[in-house]
Amino acid sequence: MAFQSETMNRNRQGELPHDETNNLIASDKVAGTTVFDQSGEKLGTIKNVMVGKRNGRVEYAVLSFGGLFGMGERYHPLPWDTLNYDTEKSGFVVDIDKEKLKSGPSFEPGKEPEFNRDFGEKVYGHYGRSY
Repeated sequence: MAFQSETMNRNRQGELPHDETNNLIASDKVAGTTVFDQSGEKLGTIKNVMVGKRNGRVEYAVLSFGGLFGMGERYHPLPWDTLNYDTEKSGFVVDIDKEKLKSGPSFEPGKEPEFNRDFGEKVYGHYGRSY
């Protein structure tokens, strides 16, 4: 999955930045990326990504959703494969509506859950995926 068009990311010498290739991007560039639903409505932004220590795979994208001026904000872990990058939007698009997101596993800032197998099955199961 390409995160942005190659031509948009080239520096003045025509080279891609060191933290990005045609198929890979540094995690710090993913954080802050906007997430939209299928209708183009903004759902939130990526707070961070959770990577498996042993398998090296991104398990979740943690979506910052809700709240106003930082009040009432909640984090919603999404299975990584639910996100599709849209170069025209410069953001991720998910086939998840707000109600599905609101009813899914979430946590408050500073109250992270234990990201164990049970939690993973709960997250993936909510979005119809296998963990």
